[in-house]
Amino acid sequence: MERIHGGSSGPPVGRSRRSVLRAGALTVPALAAPALLTGCGGPPAQAAGNVLRVSQTGDPKTMDPHKQGDMTSMNALINLFDTLTTLGRDNTLQPRIALTWKAIEPKVWRFTLRRGVTFHNGEACDAEAVRYSIKRLLDPATKSPIVELRYVQDVTVVDRYTVDVHTSVHDPILPAKLSLFGGVVVPPKYLKEVGDERFAARPVGTGPFVFKHWQRDHELRLAAYAHHWQGRPHVDELVFVPAPNSSSALAALQSGGVDIVAGMTPDAAQQLDGYPDVRIDHHTGIRTSYLSLDTLSDGPLRDRRVRQALNHAVDVPLLIKAVLGGKATEVPAMIPRGAFGFDPTLKPYERSLTKARALLADAGHPDGISTTLTASNVDANVAEAISGLLARAGVRARVNLLDPGTYAQRLTSDNHGALGPMYLAASTVWTLDGESMLQSNVRSDRRQSRWHDKRANRLVDREELSVEPAVRRRAFADLQQLIKDEAPFVSLYQIDNIYVRNNRPSWTPGAAGVLDMASAKVAV
Repeated sequence: MERIHGGSSGPPVGRSRRSVLRAGALTVPALAAPALLTGCGGPPAQAAGNVLRVSQTGDPKTMDPHKQGDMTSMNALINLFDTLTTLGRDNTLQPRIALTWKAIEPKVWRFTLRRGVTFHNGEACDAEAVRYSIKRLLDPATKSPIVELRYVQDVTVVDRYTVDVHTSVHDPILPAKLSLFGGVVVPPKYLKEVGDERFAARPVGTGPFVFKHWQRDHELRLAAYAHHWQGRPHVDELVFVPAPNSSSALAALQSGGVDIVAGMTPDAAQQLDGYPDVRIDHHTGIRTSYLSLDTLSDGPLRDRRVRQALNHAVDVPLLIKAVLGGKATEVPAMIPRGAFGFDPTLKPYERSLTKARALLADAGHPDGISTTLTASNVDANVAEAISGLLARAGVRARVNLLDPGTYAQRLTSDNHGALGPMYLAASTVWTLDGESMLQSNVRSDRRQSRWHDKRANRLVDREELSVEPAVRRRAFADLQQLIKDEAPFVSLYQIDNIYVRNNRPSWTPGAAGVLDMASAKVAV
């Protein structure tokens, strides 16, 4: 499943960065300048009280957790709803509503639940709630875009605090899949009383915050839940404010309208470096960017040599240095460091314009090729820079920028060519397992697959279904080598999680960058 994301006046960008840009011949447009200090959003920091205000790139699509599948929505919903498991700040799988779990049979996972957990309306959260939630997610009538639980066939209640999840095949990482999208628990009685539409308008969960108000495209306001099983959150209110671009987000931060800007691109964050009372935090992330190449439609990308040429031409280290301010790490073949299955012995493509041109000529394109590179306008600078790098090898890639909503709609459509021959994408590997990175876009029957290879299909089956970790690790290694050889993608980088904030909040994110804010504090 894909989680799609994507300036200002201030201290000058360093001379070294400009030199790198010139040396790399990267054509990156200037950032639009935000109206700093002009007043935007809520009250200034000194008047905010014990309220944490967070800005991210967009608004949730819905308040129904089973009817969304994007990180922007989940970042808000994870504060309203609990999941069965969770990934800790140390990236290990930890208990949440489920205290323990084990595979009692190859196709049966048993979960023992925490006692005393209640929904915000007082309804008990027990095995029946878990059974109902997973069954609702899987019900075709729900039309859920969440794909992680594709192997789940049934859920049975053993006793009030024990539940068995039955799968069609052994799913080795099912507990990790229940740590975010697939693991949200909803209230059966309340949903049956009010129906889906009213539930989405007035959501009830077991999370650390309670729903108060949502004005779409303006703000989502949540209040601390005093009876949360983990204890009351530190802040009284949590407010999410959408900012469609970096300029508006940074303006809101400067004017005191928000405390934290999340999902900030390195080039945009760099524009505020040196401003008083503005802090830039970056943490190693797991979100991985790549170019998807259409190997199925007629055109030059059907030829492996052309695809390999693109990989030689895109100088990822230069891209990271010049455009991302060094706040990313090169990924050799799709799976990022920190995820199970990453092969440390696999080396990235050699960056060589000579090899790129030779491969193009060998494929019958001595004068290069013309194509289109589609991207969300949030990633405009990266897309333009990649186009500049490709041009040096004779690949004329016209950049086609879409608004994030249109981009996401086309990405998840049934039309595999909706985003053109080449598009820039990213996925947050929130299970910390390589399966999450590859599940939607490698096996030939999957939603975003644009590469049909029987060898890849067999390796995907092996890594998704094998019981033994060593077998899965070998399958991942072979699959990454095959991806490098056949080049259906141009692997790029895993980007740091970057947060720009004022002096009020303190909060430590995990590698996936999920905005679970129960542990956050603000200086009042």
